[in-house]
Amino acid sequence: MNSVYLDNAATTPMLPEVVSVMQESMLANFGNPSSTHQYGRKAKAAVETARKNIAKHFNVSASEIIFTAGGTEADNLILQNAVMHLGVKRIITSKLEHHAVLNTVQFLEKKHKITVDYVRVNENGAVVLDSLGEALKKSNEKTLVSLMYVNNEIGNILPIEEVANMCKEHDAYFHSDTVQAIGHYPIDLQKTPVDFIAASAHKFHGPKGVGFAYVKKGIAIQPMFFGGEQEKGARSSTENVHAIIGMDKALHIAFENLIADETHIKELKNYFVKKVKELVPNAEINGEPADETSYTIVNVRFPVQDKMLLFNLDLSGVAVSGGSACQSGSNKGSHVLSAFLNVEEVQKASVRFSFSKLNTITEIDYVLNQLKKTLKL
Repeated sequence: MNSVYLDNAATTPMLPEVVSVMQESMLANFGNPSSTHQYGRKAKAAVETARKNIAKHFNVSASEIIFTAGGTEADNLILQNAVMHLGVKRIITSKLEHHAVLNTVQFLEKKHKITVDYVRVNENGAVVLDSLGEALKKSNEKTLVSLMYVNNEIGNILPIEEVANMCKEHDAYFHSDTVQAIGHYPIDLQKTPVDFIAASAHKFHGPKGVGFAYVKKGIAIQPMFFGGEQEKGARSSTENVHAIIGMDKALHIAFENLIADETHIKELKNYFVKKVKELVPNAEINGEPADETSYTIVNVRFPVQDKMLLFNLDLSGVAVSGGSACQSGSNKGSHVLSAFLNVEEVQKASVRFSFSKLNTITEIDYVLNQLKKTLKL
């Protein structure tokens, strides 16, 4: 063994079954879904079948699913619509959100002069619900709350049902970036009153460049850019038929194997955490305790300030990251860790290890061995 991939929070390998259905579609289903002839109708039927299948997983209607190019576009579509078309004057969020949310909120604050309130987080980076309650009571302005379900860097899990009910009680819209949760956790949107969610196929072994937004029935969405009337006028541009079919397949596989995959991945994570603590006793877990965070992610803070740790692990064949892949070219460090750790702790080498059902115990042992060599233990 000379390489192991443990950066599944950044992206996951596509499953062979997904590649297969996409290849089949590319060869046999090339029509434009907006065309009225038989080739167009065939493509349109494939898109609508995928939409219905995806909607069933969340107990919603097909009309509530809007296909996008991924989670970032879905977040932007929702947040910008909230301010520009739904009368939202205030957004409540946290400093730990993905930049698809944070940067959009900052743009809306500057461009449209909305009020932005950031909820407090505790010493483990968890949202303080009392802080959210205080913020909701603070003003009668039309408000949207945007808090992610599973944090992409530290794996903290939001008590989404409790937050949803708090928002409903105060007549606030609730948007959750669920990119790291979809395909790993069941979400019944009839039981959990979320107004908007965002998803990205490549986080659950589907293709890159495709995702969806869920928009609760009765909320009118306007397009961010203009062209045709695709997606019922909410998202112009010819649908990415093959990728949508691949996403449908990947999500079907994920939900079909949800319990077995969770059991397997949880075993990998628990084993890894146990062995890391034995290997480096003074290493710390960033975020909530490892057994309370997402079973797919653990973020470890090592007692060194070795800025070359990630590079050296890469040279040894171990693919991991320091946080969001979207920030890999930045030298600013993790905004997530900076939101709840002091400067001295942020400067230590923190590594995000993220697992998938394709990983094995043998691979985990290899990573542990390379960590030992790299840290010169």
